[in-house]
Amino acid sequence: MKASIPARPADRTHLQQIIAGLTEGVVILDPDGKIAWANGTALRMHGASELRELGASAAEYSRRFELRYTDRHRLPPEDYPMERLLAGQTFDDLVVEVTRPGAPRYWVHQVRTMVLNDAHGAPDCLVLIINDETERFNAEQRFERAFGANPAPAIIVRLSDMRFVKVNHGFLEMTGYLRDDIIGRSLHEIDVLQDAEKRDLAMKRLHAGQTIPQMEGCLHLPDGREKTVLLGGQPIEVGDAACMLFTFADLHPRQQAQHALRQSEERFAKAFHMAPGPMAIFALDGLCILDVNSAFTAATGWRREEVVGRGQAELEVWGQGEVREELERQLRQTGHLRSVDVQLRAKNGGVGDFLLSAETVEIHQQRCVLSVMLDITERKQTETQLLAAIEAVMQDASWFGQKIMEKLAVLAQGGRAPARTPEVATLPDRAREVLGLVAQGLSDDEIADRLGISRNTVRNHVSVIYDRIGLRKRSAVIVWARERGLGTPAKSRTSLRKTRRKTPA
Repeated sequence: MKASIPARPADRTHLQQIIAGLTEGVVILDPDGKIAWANGTALRMHGASELRELGASAAEYSRRFELRYTDRHRLPPEDYPMERLLAGQTFDDLVVEVTRPGAPRYWVHQVRTMVLNDAHGAPDCLVLIINDETERFNAEQRFERAFGANPAPAIIVRLSDMRFVKVNHGFLEMTGYLRDDIIGRSLHEIDVLQDAEKRDLAMKRLHAGQTIPQMEGCLHLPDGREKTVLLGGQPIEVGDAACMLFTFADLHPRQQAQHALRQSEERFAKAFHMAPGPMAIFALDGLCILDVNSAFTAATGWRREEVVGRGQAELEVWGQGEVREELERQLRQTGHLRSVDVQLRAKNGGVGDFLLSAETVEIHQQRCVLSVMLDITERKQTETQLLAAIEAVMQDASWFGQKIMEKLAVLAQGGRAPARTPEVATLPDRAREVLGLVAQGLSDDEIADRLGISRNTVRNHVSVIYDRIGLRKRSAVIVWARERGLGTPAKSRTSLRKTRRKTPA
């Protein structure tokens, strides 16, 4: 119900002149609800250039402008500042958001009221004094959005009474607290600095409103658990209140990763030292030995302390000369080696045959080479003895069939089976025989004599071979064939010649 205030004309010229240039907006109402006057600041804060744009009265103003609280709830017309003032209510620091329907812009007004009486004590005019808080409100909104969306756990305590005024989702998610468990509670009730690494320094800086440096701490969670965190504090202002912004980093994942890393390193160390084959770790830069296992020391006779820090070339771990240089080149180019024959020299000068495999890895943030070796010395000796027996048998191979001759030739070449490439597999039998003799370095005449065929027939077969494998030089064909294990050992040529002379061309 509006106050019964009689309208009375009055000369307010001097009053208007005084307030016209104020930075605050001023709107004057007559006691009957008419909008009597507004200074330029008040008009600009409504997006108006003339008084009539505000409306002739408080009732018309409420139809032209939409007012909301800062929580976006709309004010009913009877709660508009003008209507409340006309109803006899006075207030300080009412904050409302003002918009004109259809207009893109809005303003945030902080409104307080004043009643000016005449000489008889009766109300002469009613005054709304308006401060434009739009920029501050927008800044606070941006801060609120950034604070709430920041995934880093954070909480804000007001320094005047040490009570928490804001908390973000990250902190609630990390700790398991609810928002209502935090807001309004004091730092003494939820002491985020209770187990801080440098608590005394942190408390001193907190009470002085100074930056709190990062330090480790421990938060006590509502379920009774504890969480190790990295925390820090930064003084800020929220509204007009001095506050401290605490930010936190959860160290639990890092602790888990460190624990897993330690376990992984322990497992690797056990597997490395218990491996039955010689293993060594080299620094990729320079290939100096960083560590060796027990099998390595047993195979070489070197003690661990005698080899750590020395280069593999110095100890001839991977052979010597061009062989070692080629292995190093392959390793740097591809990052690995697979089952390569090498000779490992022991401390006493003895040499053993090994299969080497190596892989580049990162150990303690250093690029390294992890190598493992398989001792094949005994196997090599057995193969040597077998080859000697084969050579003796093949002195007279006239009674062997072609298939057996091929298999014996494979064994004589160190166990390398001919690569059955599509080019070889599609050659006629006679052409394959010619290719095998070409691989031995025989001329066309020698091949014709060996197989009992004409020289032209040999040349025809050679031409077919050239076309099939895509080569044109005889030397290239010989290399190509030998790489695939083709050809017959020299010691069996005489016997093979006798056998092949019986075969028709």
